[in-house]
Amino acid sequence: MKLISIDIFSGVGGLTEGLHKAGFQTELAFEIDELASKVYKLNHKKTKVITDDIRNISTENVKQELGNKTIHLLAGCPPCQGFSSIRRLNKPEPVKDDRNKLIKEFVRFVKELMPYTFMMENVPGLALDKSFKSALKELENAGYYKPDWKIVNIKDYGVPQSRKRLVLVGSRLAPLRIAEPTKKKKTVRQVIGKLPKPENSMDPLHQIFPSHSDEILNLIKDIPKNGGSRKDLGKDRQLKCHQKENVGFNDVYGRLRWDDFSTTITGGCLNPSKGRFLHPEQDRCISAREASMLQSFPKTYKFPIDAPRTKIALMIGNALPPEFSKIQAENIKSHILTHL
Repeated sequence: MKLISIDIFSGVGGLTEGLHKAGFQTELAFEIDELASKVYKLNHKKTKVITDDIRNISTENVKQELGNKTIHLLAGCPPCQGFSSIRRLNKPEPVKDDRNKLIKEFVRFVKELMPYTFMMENVPGLALDKSFKSALKELENAGYYKPDWKIVNIKDYGVPQSRKRLVLVGSRLAPLRIAEPTKKKKTVRQVIGKLPKPENSMDPLHQIFPSHSDEILNLIKDIPKNGGSRKDLGKDRQLKCHQKENVGFNDVYGRLRWDDFSTTITGGCLNPSKGRFLHPEQDRCISAREASMLQSFPKTYKFPIDAPRTKIALMIGNALPPEFSKIQAENIKSHILTHL
Protein backbone atom coordinates (compact mmCIF):
# COMPACT_ATOMS: atom_id res chain seq x y z
CA MET A 1 0.00 0.00 0.00
CA LYS A 2 1.31 3.45 -0.93
CA LEU A 3 0.99 5.75 2.07
CA ILE A 4 0.38 9.38 1.11
CA SER A 5 1.32 12.26 3.38
CA ILE A 6 1.29 16.03 3.20
CA ASP A 7 3.53 18.34 5.24
CA ILE A 8 2.28 21.79 6.23
CA PHE A 9 4.64 24.42 7.67
CA SER A 10 7.33 22.21 6.14
CA GLY A 11 10.40 24.37 6.72
CA VAL A 12 13.54 22.81 5.25
CA GLY A 13 12.03 19.32 5.27
CA GLY A 14 13.09 17.71 8.55
CA LEU A 15 9.62 16.28 9.10
CA THR A 16 9.38 15.08 5.50
CA GLU A 17 12.81 13.43 5.74
CA GLY A 18 11.52 11.36 8.66
CA LEU A 19 8.25 10.56 6.88
CA HIS A 20 10.13 9.27 3.86
CA LYS A 21 12.41 7.11 5.98
CA ALA A 22 9.29 5.62 7.58
CA GLY A 23 7.84 4.74 4.18
CA PHE A 24 5.42 7.60 3.48
CA GLN A 25 5.27 9.43 0.16
CA THR A 26 4.88 13.18 0.66
CA GLU A 27 2.87 14.55 -2.23
CA LEU A 28 2.59 18.17 -1.14
CA ALA A 29 4.44 20.51 1.21
CA PHE A 30 3.49 24.05 2.23
CA GLU A 31 5.98 26.67 3.44
CA ILE A 32 5.81 30.46 3.52
CA ASP A 33 9.57 31.17 3.57
CA GLU A 34 11.18 31.19 0.13
CA LEU A 35 14.66 30.18 1.30
CA ALA A 36 13.32 27.32 3.41
CA SER A 37 11.28 26.17 0.38
CA LYS A 38 14.44 26.25 -1.70
CA VAL A 39 16.21 24.00 0.80
CA TYR A 40 13.22 21.66 0.86
CA LYS A 41 13.25 21.37 -2.93
CA LEU A 42 16.99 20.65 -2.97
CA ASN A 43 16.42 17.59 -0.82
CA HIS A 44 12.94 16.37 -1.78
CA LYS A 45 12.68 16.74 -5.52
CA LYS A 46 9.62 14.47 -5.92
CA THR A 47 7.43 16.54 -3.60
CA LYS A 48 5.56 19.57 -4.91
CA VAL A 49 6.25 22.56 -2.64
CA ILE A 50 3.74 25.40 -2.49
CA THR A 51 5.41 28.57 -1.21
CA ASP A 52 2.68 30.72 0.26
CA ASP A 53 1.04 31.77 3.51
CA ILE A 54 -1.05 28.78 4.65
CA ARG A 55 -3.91 31.18 5.37
CA ASN A 56 -4.14 31.82 1.62
CA ILE A 57 -4.41 28.13 0.73
CA SER A 58 -7.81 26.70 -0.15
CA THR A 59 -8.18 23.03 0.77
CA GLU A 60 -10.31 22.62 -2.37
CA ASN A 61 -7.18 23.44 -4.38
CA VAL A 62 -5.26 20.93 -2.28
CA LYS A 63 -7.82 18.25 -3.17
CA GLN A 64 -7.43 19.12 -6.86
CA GLU A 65 -3.65 18.83 -6.58
CA LEU A 66 -4.00 15.39 -5.03
CA GLY A 67 -6.58 14.13 -7.51
CA ASN A 68 -8.21 11.03 -6.07
CA LYS A 69 -5.35 10.22 -3.72
CA THR A 70 -6.25 9.52 -0.12
CA ILE A 71 -4.28 11.32 2.57
CA HIS A 72 -3.04 8.76 5.06
CA LEU A 73 -1.16 11.29 7.22
CA LEU A 74 -1.30 15.06 7.50
CA ALA A 75 1.66 16.30 9.51
CA GLY A 76 2.96 19.70 10.45
CA CYS A 77 4.69 21.98 12.91
CA PRO A 78 2.78 25.28 13.09
CA PRO A 79 5.14 28.12 14.09
CA CYS A 80 4.17 29.13 17.62
CA GLN A 81 7.23 31.09 18.73
CA GLY A 82 5.18 33.08 21.22
CA PHE A 83 4.83 29.92 23.31
CA SER A 84 8.56 29.16 23.29
CA SER A 85 10.17 29.16 26.75
CA ILE A 86 13.01 31.33 25.40
CA ARG A 87 10.61 33.93 24.04
CA ARG A 88 8.58 33.77 27.27
CA LEU A 89 11.75 33.95 29.43
CA ASN A 90 10.39 30.81 31.13
CA LYS A 91 7.22 32.60 32.27
CA PRO A 92 3.85 30.86 31.72
CA GLU A 93 2.22 33.62 29.68
CA PRO A 94 2.72 33.48 25.89
CA VAL A 95 4.30 36.38 24.04
CA LYS A 96 1.91 38.11 21.64
CA ASP A 97 2.77 36.83 18.17
CA ASP A 98 0.47 36.43 15.15
CA ARG A 99 2.05 33.04 14.44
CA ASN A 100 0.50 31.70 17.65
CA LYS A 101 -2.81 31.50 15.76
CA LEU A 102 -1.49 29.14 13.10
CA ILE A 103 -2.61 26.08 15.06
CA LYS A 104 -6.07 27.04 13.81
CA GLU A 105 -4.85 26.55 10.25
CA PHE A 106 -3.59 23.08 11.13
CA VAL A 107 -7.04 22.24 12.53
CA ARG A 108 -8.69 23.69 9.42
CA PHE A 109 -6.62 21.51 7.13
CA VAL A 110 -7.43 18.39 9.15
CA LYS A 111 -11.17 19.12 9.31
CA GLU A 112 -11.50 19.97 5.62
CA LEU A 113 -9.18 17.29 4.20
CA MET A 114 -10.05 14.53 6.73
CA PRO A 115 -6.82 12.49 6.51
CA TYR A 116 -6.88 9.08 8.16
CA THR A 117 -4.33 10.31 10.70
CA PHE A 118 -2.61 13.52 11.74
CA MET A 119 0.50 14.47 13.68
CA MET A 120 1.50 17.85 15.04
CA GLU A 121 4.70 18.83 16.81
CA ASN A 122 5.24 22.04 18.74
CA VAL A 123 6.82 23.74 21.74
CA PRO A 124 5.65 22.53 25.18
CA GLY A 125 4.32 25.97 26.09
CA LEU A 126 1.46 25.53 23.61
CA ALA A 127 -0.20 23.09 26.03
CA LEU A 128 -0.86 25.97 28.44
CA ASP A 129 -2.87 27.97 25.93
CA LYS A 130 -6.62 27.86 25.43
CA SER A 131 -6.12 27.59 21.64
CA PHE A 132 -4.63 24.12 22.13
CA LYS A 133 -7.50 22.94 24.31
CA SER A 134 -9.93 24.31 21.75
CA ALA A 135 -8.09 22.48 18.96
CA LEU A 136 -8.38 19.16 20.81
CA LYS A 137 -12.14 19.57 21.09
CA GLU A 138 -12.53 20.58 17.45
CA LEU A 139 -10.54 17.59 16.22
CA GLU A 140 -12.53 15.15 18.31
CA ASN A 141 -15.81 16.72 17.18
CA ALA A 142 -14.65 16.38 13.57
CA GLY A 143 -14.80 12.59 13.87
CA TYR A 144 -11.41 11.62 15.24
CA TYR A 145 -10.89 9.37 18.22
CA LYS A 146 -9.72 11.34 21.25
CA PRO A 147 -6.33 12.75 20.19
CA ASP A 148 -3.30 11.73 22.22
CA TRP A 149 -0.75 14.35 23.21
CA LYS A 150 2.32 14.37 25.35
CA ILE A 151 5.40 16.44 26.11
CA VAL A 152 8.44 14.29 25.37
CA ASN A 153 12.20 14.73 25.11
CA ILE A 154 13.65 13.82 21.73
CA LYS A 155 16.79 12.46 23.40
CA ASP A 156 14.65 9.43 24.28
CA TYR A 157 14.05 8.76 20.58
CA GLY A 158 17.58 8.32 19.28
CA VAL A 159 18.33 12.02 18.69
CA PRO A 160 21.65 13.27 20.17
CA GLN A 161 19.99 16.33 21.67
CA SER A 162 17.96 17.28 24.72
CA ARG A 163 14.88 19.05 23.40
CA LYS A 164 11.38 18.92 24.84
CA ARG A 165 8.52 18.95 22.36
CA LEU A 166 4.78 18.63 22.43
CA VAL A 167 3.50 15.87 20.14
CA LEU A 168 -0.15 15.44 19.14
CA VAL A 169 -1.50 12.51 17.11
CA GLY A 170 -4.98 11.46 16.10
CA SER A 171 -6.81 8.98 13.89
CA ARG A 172 -10.30 8.35 12.59
CA LEU A 173 -9.55 4.64 12.21
CA ALA A 174 -9.03 3.73 15.88
CA PRO A 175 -7.45 5.24 19.00
CA LEU A 176 -3.85 6.22 18.24
CA ARG A 177 -1.10 6.73 20.80
CA ILE A 178 2.21 8.54 20.56
CA ALA A 179 5.20 6.29 19.91
CA GLU A 180 6.95 5.02 23.02
CA PRO A 181 10.54 6.17 23.62
CA THR A 182 13.22 3.97 22.12
CA LYS A 183 15.60 4.76 24.99
CA LYS A 184 18.45 4.40 22.49
CA LYS A 185 20.99 6.97 23.61
CA LYS A 186 23.02 8.72 20.94
CA THR A 187 25.79 11.07 21.99
CA VAL A 188 27.58 14.07 20.52
CA ARG A 189 30.69 11.92 20.01
CA GLN A 190 28.79 9.26 18.09
CA VAL A 191 27.34 11.82 15.70
CA ILE A 192 30.08 14.40 15.04
CA GLY A 193 33.17 12.87 16.68
CA LYS A 194 34.63 11.52 13.44
CA LEU A 195 34.18 14.63 11.33
CA PRO A 196 37.44 16.22 10.16
CA LYS A 197 38.36 19.68 11.30
CA PRO A 198 36.61 22.26 9.11
CA GLU A 199 39.88 23.36 7.53
CA ASN A 200 40.47 19.77 6.40
CA SER A 201 36.92 19.17 5.16
CA MET A 202 35.62 19.12 1.60
CA ASP A 203 32.12 19.91 2.91
CA PRO A 204 31.47 23.67 2.56
CA LEU A 205 28.68 23.53 5.15
CA HIS A 206 31.18 22.25 7.70
CA GLN A 207 33.24 25.37 7.08
CA ILE A 208 30.43 27.70 8.17
CA PHE A 209 30.91 28.90 11.74
CA PRO A 210 31.62 32.33 13.24
CA SER A 211 34.98 34.03 13.62
CA HIS A 212 35.71 36.03 16.78
CA SER A 213 37.71 38.96 18.08
CA ASP A 214 41.00 38.13 19.80
CA GLU A 215 39.39 38.82 23.18
CA ILE A 216 36.56 36.33 22.62
CA LEU A 217 38.87 33.76 21.01
CA ASN A 218 41.22 33.87 24.01
CA LEU A 219 38.23 33.41 26.31
CA ILE A 220 37.07 30.39 24.28
CA LYS A 221 40.55 28.85 24.34
CA ASP A 222 40.58 28.95 28.14
CA ILE A 223 37.15 27.35 28.60
CA PRO A 224 37.79 23.77 29.79
CA LYS A 225 37.35 21.10 27.14
CA ASN A 226 34.42 18.69 27.07
CA GLY A 227 31.66 20.55 28.90
CA GLY A 228 33.35 23.60 30.39
CA SER A 229 31.61 26.95 30.48
CA ARG A 230 32.28 30.66 31.00
CA LYS A 231 31.65 30.18 34.75
CA ASP A 232 34.80 28.07 35.01
CA LEU A 233 36.92 31.13 34.23
CA GLY A 234 36.14 33.03 37.40
CA LYS A 235 34.33 36.33 37.77
CA ASP A 236 37.20 38.46 36.48
CA ARG A 237 37.20 36.64 33.13
CA GLN A 238 33.49 37.02 32.50
CA LEU A 239 32.31 39.35 29.75
CA LYS A 240 30.90 42.55 31.20
CA CYS A 241 27.38 41.64 30.12
CA HIS A 242 27.69 38.39 32.12
CA GLN A 243 29.03 39.92 35.34
CA LYS A 244 25.69 41.21 36.58
CA GLU A 245 23.82 39.32 39.27
CA ASN A 246 21.09 36.88 38.21
CA VAL A 247 22.12 36.82 34.55
CA GLY A 248 20.23 33.90 32.99
CA PHE A 249 21.08 31.50 30.20
CA ASN A 250 23.98 29.80 31.99
CA ASP A 251 24.95 27.78 28.92
CA VAL A 252 26.25 30.68 26.85
CA TYR A 253 29.89 30.22 25.86
CA GLY A 254 29.69 26.62 27.03
CA ARG A 255 31.20 23.55 25.37
CA LEU A 256 29.24 20.49 24.39
CA ARG A 257 30.11 17.24 26.18
CA TRP A 258 31.37 14.38 24.03
CA ASP A 259 29.57 11.56 25.79
CA ASP A 260 26.27 13.26 26.46
CA PHE A 261 23.40 14.74 24.51
CA SER A 262 23.81 18.23 23.09
CA THR A 263 21.74 21.05 24.49
CA THR A 264 18.79 22.18 22.38
CA ILE A 265 19.90 23.23 18.90
CA THR A 266 18.13 26.56 18.50
CA GLY A 267 18.07 29.23 15.80
CA GLY A 268 21.13 30.71 17.52
CA CYS A 269 23.18 27.52 17.21
CA LEU A 270 25.98 29.20 15.23
CA ASN A 271 26.60 31.83 17.89
CA PRO A 272 28.20 30.75 21.20
CA SER A 273 26.73 33.80 22.93
CA LYS A 274 23.30 32.21 22.38
CA GLY A 275 23.90 28.92 24.19
CA ARG A 276 26.17 25.91 24.77
CA PHE A 277 27.34 25.73 21.18
CA LEU A 278 31.12 25.51 21.47
CA HIS A 279 32.82 22.41 20.10
CA PRO A 280 33.80 19.94 22.88
CA GLU A 281 37.54 20.36 22.22
CA GLN A 282 38.21 22.62 19.24
CA ASP A 283 38.31 26.35 19.96
CA ARG A 284 35.31 27.35 17.91
CA CYS A 285 31.56 27.23 17.68
CA ILE A 286 30.03 24.12 16.14
CA SER A 287 29.72 24.30 12.36
CA ALA A 288 26.48 24.38 10.40
CA ARG A 289 27.05 20.75 9.40
CA GLU A 290 27.59 19.70 12.99
CA ALA A 291 24.45 21.56 14.08
CA SER A 292 22.39 19.87 11.35
CA MET A 293 23.72 16.44 12.29
CA LEU A 294 22.93 17.05 15.96
CA GLN A 295 19.41 17.72 14.69
CA SER A 296 19.68 14.21 13.11
CA PHE A 297 19.79 15.41 9.49
CA PRO A 298 21.83 13.14 7.21
CA LYS A 299 25.43 14.18 6.61
CA THR A 300 24.55 14.79 2.96
CA TYR A 301 21.52 17.04 3.55
CA LYS A 302 21.83 20.14 1.39
CA PHE A 303 21.71 23.73 2.63
CA PRO A 304 22.55 26.84 0.55
CA ILE A 305 26.04 27.88 1.60
CA ASP A 306 25.55 31.34 0.07
CA ALA A 307 22.76 32.17 2.53
CA PRO A 308 23.49 34.36 5.58
CA ARG A 309 24.91 32.34 8.46
CA THR A 310 22.16 33.55 10.79
CA LYS A 311 19.52 32.33 8.33
CA ILE A 312 21.16 28.91 8.01
CA ALA A 313 21.25 28.62 11.80
CA LEU A 314 17.59 29.59 12.06
CA MET A 315 16.51 27.02 9.45
CA ILE A 316 18.47 24.27 11.18
CA GLY A 317 17.30 25.22 14.66
CA ASN A 318 13.63 25.52 13.67
CA ALA A 319 13.53 22.10 11.99
CA LEU A 320 11.86 19.00 13.36
CA PRO A 321 14.61 16.38 13.84
CA PRO A 322 14.12 13.73 11.13
CA GLU A 323 14.95 10.78 13.40
CA PHE A 324 12.22 11.80 15.84
CA SER A 325 9.79 12.30 12.97
CA LYS A 326 10.69 8.87 11.57
CA ILE A 327 9.91 7.04 14.82
CA GLN A 328 6.56 8.79 15.23
CA ALA A 329 5.71 8.13 11.56
CA GLU A 330 6.64 4.44 11.83
CA ASN A 331 4.22 4.14 14.72
CA ILE A 332 1.47 5.80 12.68
CA LYS A 333 2.28 3.59 9.67
CA SER A 334 1.84 0.47 11.81
CA HIS A 335 -1.47 1.84 13.09
CA ILE A 336 -2.74 2.49 9.55
CA LEU A 337 -1.72 -0.92 8.25
CA THR A 338 -3.41 -2.58 11.22
CA HIS A 339 -6.73 -0.74 11.03
CA LEU A 340 -7.22 0.09 7.36
